[in-house]
Amino acid sequence: MEWLGAPDYWLGRQIMERGIAAVYSIAFVAAARQFRALLGEQGMLPIPNLLARRSFLQAPSVFHLRYSDRLFAVLCWIGAMTAAAMAAGVADLVPLWVAMAGWLLLWVLYLSIVTVGQTWYAFGWESLLLEAGFLAIFLGNDRTAPPMLTLWLARWLLFRVEFGAGLIKLRGDPCWHDLTCLYYHHETQPMPGPLSWLFHHLPRPLHRIEVAANHFAQLVVPCALFAPQPVASLAAAVVVVTQLWLVLSGNFAWLNWLTIILACGAIDDSAAAALFPVPARPALPGPPLWFAISVIAFTVLVVYLSYWPVHNMLSRRQRMNQSFNPFHLVNTYGAFGSIGRARDEVVFEGTDAVELTDETVWREYEFKGKPGDPRRLPRQWAPYHLRLDWLLWFAAMSPLHARGWLGPFVVRLLTNEPDTLKLLRHNPFRESPPRYVRALLYRYRFTTPAELWHTRAWWHRTLIGEYLPPVAVGAPTNTVSNRNPFPDNHSGGIG
Repeated sequence: MEWLGAPDYWLGRQIMERGIAAVYSIAFVAAARQFRALLGEQGMLPIPNLLARRSFLQAPSVFHLRYSDRLFAVLCWIGAMTAAAMAAGVADLVPLWVAMAGWLLLWVLYLSIVTVGQTWYAFGWESLLLEAGFLAIFLGNDRTAPPMLTLWLARWLLFRVEFGAGLIKLRGDPCWHDLTCLYYHHETQPMPGPLSWLFHHLPRPLHRIEVAANHFAQLVVPCALFAPQPVASLAAAVVVVTQLWLVLSGNFAWLNWLTIILACGAIDDSAAAALFPVPARPALPGPPLWFAISVIAFTVLVVYLSYWPVHNMLSRRQRMNQSFNPFHLVNTYGAFGSIGRARDEVVFEGTDAVELTDETVWREYEFKGKPGDPRRLPRQWAPYHLRLDWLLWFAAMSPLHARGWLGPFVVRLLTNEPDTLKLLRHNPFRESPPRYVRALLYRYRFTTPAELWHTRAWWHRTLIGEYLPPVAVGAPTNTVSNRNPFPDNHSGGIG
């Protein structure tokens, strides 16, 4: 089985394994810190309610055996600590089968969270982490050379991420064809970062060059990943550079970082050594027979499951971020098929006034990541994921995107529910809860350089209207959740 080993990719394997483990750790910590308000027994979308409606085959999760908030938290912290140990290199110090068991444990625990996570976990990077994490089971450790078949499967995953994103743009918004999408994207993306204002104000000819370069990086470069070295390493380097550009320009959880990690797996040691000193690799024997058989079986499984994502990519009705099985293996990826031309934000306010009049003073809630106070510079959060902030971006397009959780969220603001308030940056009612809560819809745009100089504000906002009328304690949750304050023609495109 010597032919299966690829010792020249030892460094690439190190980066992939430790990088995937680091992302796992961040994902588990984020789940532990946010789940009670979002998914807990008293959460906005309680997990027990979902488990009562779904079978194990529909939502494979260990929580079908038993669920409690304490158990969820324990499993999150077990996952976080196991992942941190793997990121520190523990997998290379234990027998091969123990390392594989560790990776399998991480995958089972995170799959158990994602499949009960409902709309809070309906993001492409959840599937990407699960698919990359399952692939890591078959990467081996320092007891054997990296298996070439698994490395090829990592490139196949990277290809689907990049090429799928390129195709969805090619088939989507006309601004991708006339190279004008970046006139709007940095301002209207889900969660701008600290440099997004600067990126938005780059010269428009440069924006057009960026779009053209994006098409090349996502539609041409991925094909070169399957070319001989050093072409494959060069293609992977292009992916790394373009993804770092995206890291600087916005907050997309761990999507960009996982893509970078996968790209590093396509760079061989000799190509890496041309750029920086490479640590001496240990002696790497060929894989044992049982491991080689498991890698071959995994490869056959991926080839079989690849039919559905390939069919989706070739279809004129290509779907973004689609999983074709409940285990989130061999998925299709892609984002921002359409680009919004304007940014709307839902702003929640509360008051402790007994009666509402035109003179009522309303105080604004502030969120950690999404735009609120126009003077506040957007923060860098990725690779950490603020789930509520992201869902509010969708909710601003239409209340239909918030159906099911908007009402429970407002009720929790009215009662100063502690776990919900932990998801916010600022609660203006620390001493006692408000009597009423309402939501307004604002149109946000980045200020011009001149406006920033004079006002010290990064955003300019204009009131569109009332998103949610004032609600008091005791309002039926379904009334709050299902109210649609917009006319029928108010809609937005989802990236």
